[in-house]
Formats: sequence, structure tokens, C-alpha cells
Amino acid sequence: MGPGSSSDGVEQGSVTVALLLSGVGVVHPGGRRALESVDLSVAAGERIALIGPSGAGKTTLLRVAGASLRPTEGRVELLGAGPWGLGAGALRRLRARIGAVHQAPPLPPRQRVVTAVLAGRLGQWTVGRALWSLVHPADTEGAHDALDQLGLADRLFDRCDRLSGGQLQRVAVARVLYQRPDLLLADEPVSSLDRATSELLVSRLVAQSESTGAALVASLHAVDLALKWFPRVVGVRAGRVVFDLPAGDVTPALLQALYEGDAVAAVPAPDGVAAATAAAMMCR
Repeated sequence: MGPGSSSDGVEQGSVTVALLLSGVGVVHPGGRRALESVDLSVAAGERIALIGPSGAGKTTLLRVAGASLRPTEGRVELLGAGPWGLGAGALRRLRARIGAVHQAPPLPPRQRVVTAVLAGRLGQWTVGRALWSLVHPADTEGAHDALDQLGLADRLFDRCDRLSGGQLQRVAVARVLYQRPDLLLADEPVSSLDRATSELLVSRLVAQSESTGAALVASLHAVDLALKWFPRVVGVRAGRVVFDLPAGDVTPALLQALYEGDAVAAVPAPDGVAAATAAAMMCR
């Protein structure tokens, strides 16, 4: 067995395609279809933004990409493995290599910030080390460094219920920075934040992707942020991929069609993408 593989068949360090969806469909209980015939390939180290109106299926797509939702049809490969063909232990190890940032971070109110950040590596630690870290943080310096990138180093030992919503989201991002996953998924990570904080969080996620070679897939309501920070943009509407293009090829006409009949929660656009975002904003 070579150094780039493991006994459960999940490749380590030699993956060239981080995410592959082929003909993926999802039908929720009750018959509501959330995804239909989705094809998407994401290379290791690639950065992709998902955009589209509310209810388009972006969150469902990210849940499939994170192996937290099994699709109704189609094929999924994550980091060189088919997740739904793995045993329980191998699936757990695969999920430990995937980092997720949610719109509302699931941080227990009484948990200390240092513990919340260190939780990023629980899946990589032994049970004993993970349990011991709840009492005596296993890597205070590592958690401090991750928080420092987001301007929160001074809140290391605070409880999460003493932080604002924006600060909690920064803690959630610090957790994936500390985790150093091979695939990073972000579901509307800045939808309720101010412009400066939004730029900070997106820039740190991008920097993490660039420094570690992790693939980054993020859904964003702010079209201007998607066009500014992501080389590739995927438009999703009614559960289907309607375009998959370099950011520079996303035109106002494409955005008008994508958001027709819906609103876009976008912040003011910087120079260079104002026309494209303005076109999307017109579809209210």
C-alpha cells in the first residue's frame, strides 16, 4: 500500500478531483424535487461560487457534497471515494476531511470559543484526546492562531453566548481554518453580515484554499462577492445548473434570467462587477 492511500480505500493527498456529481437528483419526503440531473466536477484547489435565487437547491447541493445527504439518484464521488459505498468508519474519516461553514453556525451557547475552534479536528483525533480536550484544550496555540486571522484572538476563552452573531460566524470560519480540510463547503456564510466582515470571511476562506490546496465551494447571495473572489461561478435555479462559467463570462443577461422573479440579497458591488450585480438586483 502506497503512502497516499488508506486501508479503507479513501485516498489521502493524491486526489485530483475533490468533488464529482453525475446526474444527481434529490427528492425530499412528500415528493418535492430539490435537485435534478446535476453534473458538477470540482478539481482539488479549485474555487467555485454557487449563485441563484432562494430555494434554487444550493443548500441541498452542498449537503450532498458534504456527504450529509444521500441523493435519490446519480453518482457522487468525494475526495476519491464514493461515500455511500463506504463502511461507517471509513465514511466518518471521509467526513473528517470535509469542512463546512453554515449560515447559522451550530455552536453550543455555553461552549468556550477555544473548544469550538478545536472541534474542527475532533474527527482526526482519538476518542481519548477529543474527550480530554473538552476539559483541557489540546492545542490552545493553534486555536489562537486561527482566531487571530479573524480578529478574535482576544475572545479565546469566552463563552459563545457572549459573542455577537457576526463574531460567532467568525468562530465558525476559524474552526475550518484550524481543521485544514481537503474540501471546504460554505453555505451562505456571510448573508447576514456587514460588508467589511463579509469581505474578511470570504477572503480568509479563499486564502485557506490557496494555502492548503483545498477545493472551496460556496453558495452566496451577494453576487458581487462571488464574481470578485471566485474564478468559476455556477448558476443554480429550480434544482438545475443553468450555467457554469468563468466569472468574467457571467453577463448581466445571464443574471437577469437566473434571478427573474426573485430578489437578490447583494451588498453594493465594487468597481468592475457593478453592472452585473445591478442587473441581478433589478429582478425584484
